[in-house]
Amino acid sequence: MARIEKIAASRPAGIILREKDLTEKEYEALAVEVLAICRKYHTPCILHSFAGTAEKLDCRALHLPLPLLRGLPAKERENFTVLGVSCHSVADAMEAEALGCTYITAGHIFDTDCKKGLPGRGLGFLKEICSSVSLPVYAIGGINAENLAQVKAAGAKGACIMSTAMMCDDVKKVLGDLS
Repeated sequence: MARIEKIAASRPAGIILREKDLTEKEYEALAVEVLAICRKYHTPCILHSFAGTAEKLDCRALHLPLPLLRGLPAKERENFTVLGVSCHSVADAMEAEALGCTYITAGHIFDTDCKKGLPGRGLGFLKEICSSVSLPVYAIGGINAENLAQVKAAGAKGACIMSTAMMCDDVKKVLGDLS
């Protein structure tokens, strides 16, 4: 939790709590702790994958993979003031917008260790996604201080980072305002 505390204290635009290897019960226990830390620093926390857990914890921000979003009834989607989805094509982005998302993540843009051996989709892909929807688009995948300006020039509202946030002491100092 010390790393989450450092990240939250650097006041990013938000933290998406993605832990795909946990059961829902394990995820809920972790989410309780992370939500408390985020509240302490007034950092928005977006829960991931488990809509029921988000509702149970009174968290109105949720990020889903597109297949889970498709399966979430419209009535339940309305319970979230922030609803995001991961998109990997223009068709995904347009579907996300039609399903009521408030933002999307698009990626992966650059090569990244998180997707070893899978080449990044590139800035042209990002520009195409950004121009196809009216939603804010956040780039993900291989984002760093050297390429952040290019990501924003392609039309992204901001970027999501993982490796940099997990390795550095001050996210804002390294990348500035990602939102």
